Amino acid sequence: MFKKLRKIAKTRTAGAFIYWIARLYCSTFRLKIENENEWFHYLEQGGKVLLCGWHQQFFVGIRFFKKYRKYEPALMSSKSLDGQIAGGIAGRAGFHTVWGSSSRSASAALKGMIYRLRDYRLAAHILDGPRGPAGVAKLGAIAIAHGAGAVIVPGVVIADRAWYLHSWDRFMIPKPFSRVTVKYLARIELPSEMDKAEFENQRKKLEEMMLPYLRL
Repeated sequence: MFKKLRKIAKTRTAGAFIYWIARLYCSTFRLKIENENEWFHYLEQGGKVLLCGWHQQFFVGIRFFKKYRKYEPALMSSKSLDGQIAGGIAGRAGFHTVWGSSSRSASAALKGMIYRLRDYRLAAHILDGPRGPAGVAKLGAIAIAHGAGAVIVPGVVIADRAWYLHSWDRFMIPKPFSRVTVKYLARIELPSEMDKAEFENQRKKLEEMMLPYLRL
């Protein structure tokens, strides 16, 4: 029964309904965004920016990502059923979905993200998606940003009251009327020349910056 409902949820009509219900729910949050101006000014001046976050904290993006839609930002989503649902919701918020993941169609998806980021200068990436392990940043973000000549801007979500689902990532849904803070951390500028060891160093750096804000 649950699987059947998920299949219905990926349809265009159901996807629109879910998106607007989620938007209405998210409008109850007392939302605060910190440290946005610096990277947004960099973007407005012609820079390229890759926003990164944890899968656990994706839900809150429904509330505020629409403000970036004029840049037609890209987001990678898997071709799984859950990925199609998430991709449909992201599309409603103005994102262009690049289909694929770190486990399937990786090469084509990464190239698609790089091309979109080069041309449109803004993209977002889920560090530990689509299947985890939770809190482990994969190399995809580093590869995308380096290939496009973009900076990485990590973003985390902090809620004073929230539910955590029994999923692989303990998906977070802030409770109605909770205080929610979206906090952008210091941007990461990658070296122009990187070998395999440097890719791993940058991956660890990104992971260590964001782990303190993840509830495992």
